[in-house]
Amino acid sequence: MSIRLKSVTKRFGSHAALKDVSLLIEERDFFVVLGPSGCGKSTLLRSIAGLERIDGGEIHLGSTVVAGPQRHVDPEERNVGVVFQSYALWPHMSVRQNVAFPLEAAKASRQRVLGRTATCLETVQLTPYAERKPADLSGGQRQRVALARCLAQGATTVLMDEPLANLDPHLRSSMEEELAEFHARSGATTLFITHDQREAMALASKVALMWKGEVLQADAPEVLYDRPANERVASFIGRSTILPAEVVRVRGDRALVSIAGQTFEMPCRTDTQEGPAKAMIRPEHVRTSGEGRRLEGHVDRVTYRGGYWEANLRVAGQDQPVLVNLGHKATVGEPLAISLESGWLLPE
Repeated sequence: MSIRLKSVTKRFGSHAALKDVSLLIEERDFFVVLGPSGCGKSTLLRSIAGLERIDGGEIHLGSTVVAGPQRHVDPEERNVGVVFQSYALWPHMSVRQNVAFPLEAAKASRQRVLGRTATCLETVQLTPYAERKPADLSGGQRQRVALARCLAQGATTVLMDEPLANLDPHLRSSMEEELAEFHARSGATTLFITHDQREAMALASKVALMWKGEVLQADAPEVLYDRPANERVASFIGRSTILPAEVVRVRGDRALVSIAGQTFEMPCRTDTQEGPAKAMIRPEHVRTSGEGRRLEGHVDRVTYRGGYWEANLRVAGQDQPVLVNLGHKATVGEPLAISLESGWLLPE
């Protein structure tokens, strides 16, 4: 099912956890909601699941309004599966029994329970572990049991609340691949909550960045990275430098801008106006070789990032250092000249 939120508001006392949130999650999307702790991500998920009553707006699952004015459909009637950070497995039950539980609770026939449970275990590749207890499984395997249980209950929409947060970095990486495969095999619409932008970029077909109860931008991962809607998005996604600039000329989606007395061309929105602006510069936009207009400065700090060094370059008259990726280790205080091959003019 698709998920549509229209101007959804949720308050806890005087605090607005969700402020007029509107989103469209298409059928079979792997949609990631990204943001820092306390921004409203989990409240959004719980509202879609029916675990929280909203104070305004509407939530649609497919063509059905499940939350709105004078309407609240109970969680068990929404046909969504929720995977929590804690997995929420029954410790005294085997893997097979945990997966079968929703079917048995719905009083499905024994044949239906056995067949559906076997199919779901095969989907998450846990058939050899069917008789084990959760305590005998790794964190990643427990996560897969929780996913299989969602499938067993017939959920066509799966909501995941920071499901990888309890795993070590190595296991998180392998589980990302498994989640992507699970999504492809199941055909479910998936809403995934995380504060980890690397995780979001690796998994999502679309990412919504939340901040203080609001959605700042919802786009494909590469759009958020290359063309952020504002300075807040640019600062949160990836590593970048925000520099004051002056737009000299605009032609279509390209602008000639002046930065620290030098002019460079970079992409922009077609409605960009001449005058003061801010330019987002990623490290990959910067070149330290070649000819042409260059910004001069000195290295303020050097950090090894694994395979390359990242230098903070102090340019005269600029408050923020420019991030530069180098193939060699620079020395603090060393002079360095750079050119800007691209960037992005942030919309007002």
